[in-house]
Amino acid sequence: MRIIMHADLDAFFASVEQLDNPELRGKPVVVGGAPESRGVVAAASYEARPFGIRSAMPMSRALRLCPQAIRVPLHFQRYSEVSRQVMAIFREVTPLVEPMSLDEAYLDVSEQAADFEAARELALALKRRVRDETQLTVSIGVAANKSAAKIASDMDKPNGLVVVLPERTAEFLAPLPARALPGVGPKAAQKLAESGITTIGDIAETESAALERMLGSRGPYLQALARGEDERAVETEHERKSVGAERTFPKDLPPGEELAQRLLEVAMEVSRRLKAQGVRAGIIDLKLRYGNFRTISRQRSLAEPVVEAEEITAVASDLLERTAQPQDRFRLLGIHGSRLLPADEAQLRLWQRDGSSEPA
Repeated sequence: MRIIMHADLDAFFASVEQLDNPELRGKPVVVGGAPESRGVVAAASYEARPFGIRSAMPMSRALRLCPQAIRVPLHFQRYSEVSRQVMAIFREVTPLVEPMSLDEAYLDVSEQAADFEAARELALALKRRVRDETQLTVSIGVAANKSAAKIASDMDKPNGLVVVLPERTAEFLAPLPARALPGVGPKAAQKLAESGITTIGDIAETESAALERMLGSRGPYLQALARGEDERAVETEHERKSVGAERTFPKDLPPGEELAQRLLEVAMEVSRRLKAQGVRAGIIDLKLRYGNFRTISRQRSLAEPVVEAEEITAVASDLLERTAQPQDRFRLLGIHGSRLLPADEAQLRLWQRDGSSEPA
């Protein structure tokens, strides 16, 4: 019997900012770029969310929705520092920890908990320790597989704990909206809804061939998850050749402000994933898919590996500007970083190139 936890720090960036600046506590806080530079929301505190503010929303819109919101710029170095502290706590519970980003990870506690009641107690102890040592809250889902645990961790935020017994996994999943299933994005959810498939239970019961027609090759995989079937192991090591992110747009976009905004959002996500992996990218690849489904990529090798969203955005924006024509329309944009180098090794190379033996 496998026992999997999905641990997700609550409103992580915003919570760290409120922790470091007591004047922000209890107030609506949005973390991200300035509205005048077309910044987007990277995180919103729970006090800001009732106003409709969400991640990846243009900052200008977020501040219109909540004029009293306090905008704070991103401090990735600080977030990485806190993330390392939390991941170290996780690894003291079990060596089987799979970080998914700075603020979330899977833990396999099958060897540490005899049953799901013991796992509940272990999760409570883990939550207390994170709170005692970092003053942050973490929501935890416990289940027999990764996808059910991830869904459970989002059910009672913030500071939640939801345990799904193995024999009740399908029952737990069935009434939830299809969008709650990992891998079902807005576009897929819309396609499913057009066929009357609105819940995870509907996905589980739909004829497999029909799902495959709607969702392509992902159909059978998503149906298995909907039925509570997920055999993926918690993987402690990822030998990644590249780190990237993509966005498919609801409507084809021409070159201009909206496409630039989408590029920035993708660059921010790539930066987050690079930092979660502890690596920098020596090559940036821009992927573009036109309205007629023609797909191209443009690549640039860099003298120094990059990790910050601003650096990635600058390279990808230049590639886009050199490629896009006024008459073009794009349905997908992706950014991928490759030739990955551990962050500390990349920094050491930079210091050596500059002739210094230690950071300033």
